[in-house]
Amino acid sequence: MTALPLQSLHSTDAQRTRSDERLNSIVRLARLHFDVAMAAIVLLDGAENRLAAWEGLTPDRARQAVSLCDASMEKTVPDLQADPYSRAHPLVNGASPLRFHAACPLLMKDGTAPGAICLFDGAQRTLDARQLSFLRELARLAAIAFESDIAIDHVTEEEATAREREQRMVLAIEGSGTGIWDRNIRTDEIYYSAGWKTMFGYTDAEVGNRIEESYRRIHPDDLAYVQATMQAHFDHKTPSYEVEHRIRCKNGSYKWVCSRGKVVSCDDNGKALRMLGTTTDISAMRAISEQLQQTVDLVTNLTNEVPGLVFQYRRHPDGSTFFPYASAGVHDIYEIAPDELGDNAAILDRIIHPDDLASYHASLETSASHLTPWHFEYRVQLPKQGLRWRRGDARPQRCEDGGTIWHGFITDVTDRKRIEAELQNFATTDFLTQLPNRRHFMAQIEAELARIQRHNGKSAAVLMCDLDHFKAINDKWGHATGDHTLKHFAAILRKQLRKTDFAGRVGGEEFAVVLHGADATEGIAFARRLQQQIAAVPLFQGTDRIPLTVSIGIAIMQPTDTSVDTSLSQGDLALYRAKNAGRNRIECG
Repeated sequence: MTALPLQSLHSTDAQRTRSDERLNSIVRLARLHFDVAMAAIVLLDGAENRLAAWEGLTPDRARQAVSLCDASMEKTVPDLQADPYSRAHPLVNGASPLRFHAACPLLMKDGTAPGAICLFDGAQRTLDARQLSFLRELARLAAIAFESDIAIDHVTEEEATAREREQRMVLAIEGSGTGIWDRNIRTDEIYYSAGWKTMFGYTDAEVGNRIEESYRRIHPDDLAYVQATMQAHFDHKTPSYEVEHRIRCKNGSYKWVCSRGKVVSCDDNGKALRMLGTTTDISAMRAISEQLQQTVDLVTNLTNEVPGLVFQYRRHPDGSTFFPYASAGVHDIYEIAPDELGDNAAILDRIIHPDDLASYHASLETSASHLTPWHFEYRVQLPKQGLRWRRGDARPQRCEDGGTIWHGFITDVTDRKRIEAELQNFATTDFLTQLPNRRHFMAQIEAELARIQRHNGKSAAVLMCDLDHFKAINDKWGHATGDHTLKHFAAILRKQLRKTDFAGRVGGEEFAVVLHGADATEGIAFARRLQQQIAAVPLFQGTDRIPLTVSIGIAIMQPTDTSVDTSLSQGDLALYRAKNAGRNRIECG
């Protein structure tokens, strides 16, 4: 793959400005879409790589990362530490190492590649087929930007040359090769220079001087517009005549031209007599314009196809807000049309969940005040989808009028939130009894002791409960019945708890209970109710009644306790006494 010389890509300051703006937008979009540590566009500069645009890492780390990028080929490295060519790199084996890298060349139409778009991240990962396709589209966008700059500069140079030539043509004699025409309005005759005729492939003898013939060379769809514009100038409604239209060439094709002219002679009544003008071929400029429009359409189509909402959000100094741009994803994200957000963003206040609305506005205020990236997760209430979670990511910029504008992306994170909640439940809940597991119970009792110590005097009763003869139940009826017994007891225990109380399974058949604000008397009363309920709601295995009783040891957690171990140990000792005294008993520590 051939590298394109950099000097051909960056020939003018204006061109660099155009490229930088578009390349910065592309890397921002890449980083937001792939959620990586850095996205960059790297150019081949001889034997070295050079950063053209990047987003994410510090300048020093970004420049170091460039040496990891092979800009000449498409590649994905899921783990840089496992790659023999990368593992020795300081950014791979140092602090905060980079682990993932992907690159896609910027392929030009002529087969050359000036560089590549690269992704870096601190975590191992891979790209699926859809992500690779999106990365190639971004690379194509960057290549189009370079190609457009080259073409625009070429046309701009030609246009500048043409303007200079036109100025000389006005002063030069006819036949100098310029596109000059001279119209006698009174006689309806028009004379063309040799250069004008050559422009369209005609010889001198093939172009007559009647205005009627001239009109026949103009594209039928443009003729009325050309005549009306010229008549407006004859009537002194415009200071000059200027129009873009198509003229038929000798070979039957049409060229786009810009015709400019001015009346240079009038009669005593102000009626136009003579008009001089020039004709400029703008076919190349029109082609570039169409190509740029195709680029705009491509970017629009890309943003509309990305799952989520690509947006531009603007806030004026007076606090009024609106969305200058919202992709088609707004239909899925907010169930509204893009134009509904255009004039006033306050419509979102009716969609965002009331419990999240204040924090949503506060997060934007913080981002605007400090010009820090906006990252926020919030809920929305939608007519069709119901309650959903959204994540917003955007970068703010200060506007000249003192306002702020954000460019960003909003995605649906409902499934991720659901999975997080399920994982949290798995981490804190005993699967069999659906009570808090030992780890979660210990965190709760630690928090309860901290509350007691803050209020200095509010105690709590700690009950250690152990199912009697549980091993015998397992041995006689099997472990499935033993599990059913544990769930049966947990259900009875759960019904006795107040909203301020909590319980957990802390061992095989051992449970612990904390009664908020309770003393020993209230703890004993609770234990008796629990034993009564166990007796009142028997458990059967077929026709056999399972003999289920519980021994309970009670301790009181005091503000003076140095740790939860004090009350737990006292409760265990009281439980031990209850077991030794015959079981199905209640003892206080």
